[in-house]
Amino acid sequence: MKFTPALFLTCGSLFAAEPIQMKLWPQGAPEKPGFKMEAEKEVPKKNENDVLRLTNVTEPMITVFQPERPNGAAVLVCPGGGYGILAYEHEGSQVCEFLNQHGVTGVLLKYRVPKRDPNDPSREPLQDTQRAIGLIRHHAAEWGIKKDRVGILGFSAGGHLTVMTALHANDRTYTVDPALDVDDATPNFAIPVYPAYLVSKEDPTKLLPGFEVKEKSPPMCFVHAHDDPWPASGSALLYLEYKKKNLPAELHIYAKGGHGFGMRKNGQPVNEWPNRVIEWMLSMGYLEH
Repeated sequence: MKFTPALFLTCGSLFAAEPIQMKLWPQGAPEKPGFKMEAEKEVPKKNENDVLRLTNVTEPMITVFQPERPNGAAVLVCPGGGYGILAYEHEGSQVCEFLNQHGVTGVLLKYRVPKRDPNDPSREPLQDTQRAIGLIRHHAAEWGIKKDRVGILGFSAGGHLTVMTALHANDRTYTVDPALDVDDATPNFAIPVYPAYLVSKEDPTKLLPGFEVKEKSPPMCFVHAHDDPWPASGSALLYLEYKKKNLPAELHIYAKGGHGFGMRKNGQPVNEWPNRVIEWMLSMGYLEH
């Protein structure tokens, strides 16, 4: 999908140049034999206040938004949408706009949706993040990025994908291409924003399998709301796993905010979460020139 003029009007003035688009899989994304899907499309908005949604993504890509004065940090942004759609604007391009204001290169990921396998919804999206981080590091010098300051930030399902990428970056289910991939695709830091699917709604007191923290797991900054129907306990429990291993982590749980707020403003304290993230990145040394 090409960016609409409205999106460029929203964020174009903050970029050093027109955003760069790059396919993740020049020869076609790895899909299971016989897989077919309808053409990519925007989901019609319910009203003028509704958000932009994309679905039927079969050609994943990254769009690189470069700030006027890059400080070397880059963040791969993963919109949410239940692995069914991508909330491409308020959890995507607007995040890149905000990051650019702070000298951070925003890399918007259009990953494959809807999910191919209900029992393993993040399989193809995880392939896409692994490849995307490889491309970012391959092009780091060209894009004014330092290879050791490549992070990932995601919302809801994209927050789950962020966690999966941080903890399973090198669990590959596709054939690695040295020209496009890197040996270690682990992001240098991760920012899950109201991540879903870390716990079950039936028992929000225990992490689901697959979220084991290792000694070399990257630093994380969690953002969640207490009244989120996808329980904030998921973020808290994963934070505690980091604490057990004395690994760097920060946790923000706001009393109110619900789910899916992204970059939308409603006058609540939760709207300040992007500033808290920038403060964390600064304290960790990711924004130093």
